Amino acid sequence: MRLLLLSDQVHPHIHSPRFPENLPSFDLVLAAGDLPGEYLEYVATKVQVPVLFVPGNHGEEWVGEAGQRRRPGGVVNLHGGLFRYRGLLLYGIGGVPWYREGEGQLTPGELLRLALKPFPIAFPRRLRRGHGVDILLTHAPPPGPTAGGDFAHRGASAFLLFHRLFRPRLHVHGHTPLLGANPKRQHRTPLGVEVVHAQGYALIELP
Repeated sequence: MRLLLLSDQVHPHIHSPRFPENLPSFDLVLAAGDLPGEYLEYVATKVQVPVLFVPGNHGEEWVGEAGQRRRPGGVVNLHGGLFRYRGLLLYGIGGVPWYREGEGQLTPGELLRLALKPFPIAFPRRLRRGHGVDILLTHAPPPGPTAGGDFAHRGASAFLLFHRLFRPRLHVHGHTPLLGANPKRQHRTPLGVEVVHAQGYALIELP
């Protein structure tokens, strides 16, 4: 299964009249936060596969309409929810560890509660199948090579607990800036979880 990953930047290859024909075919779209609601809606109108997202920490995943704001149409907000697709089980956590007042800031307790929320379904599935959840979609990174070096972009330790309990095959995130000539976009944890930073866009095969 091929996945189209998006986060943090409106990319010209995606926001293009040629999309999605300008890319190889893919089976699922995962958006890891800080993307305008209009952009997500645009993607949803152009593809024939599910588009799942989690909110970031800048309050961008809204669409203005008649003086009100609403979540983008045609997409699934995965924050705090499970989603089944072609035998896969996905779970999402939006926002980031608290670093100042504002939208999308989560305390350690809130992150822990969200990390444990799928336990009644995911832990028995992990015992039966080895992976309680196949894909974890978050905005913030886990601690490790794709986390940021500053306090605002640090990894969320609750995600490491999620890795230990549910052994996701893939963890997709955004949030941290990818800097330098060869930034670290992907790594495998000691538990075998493939972690991928989705900034801009990426096409990957599900491990």
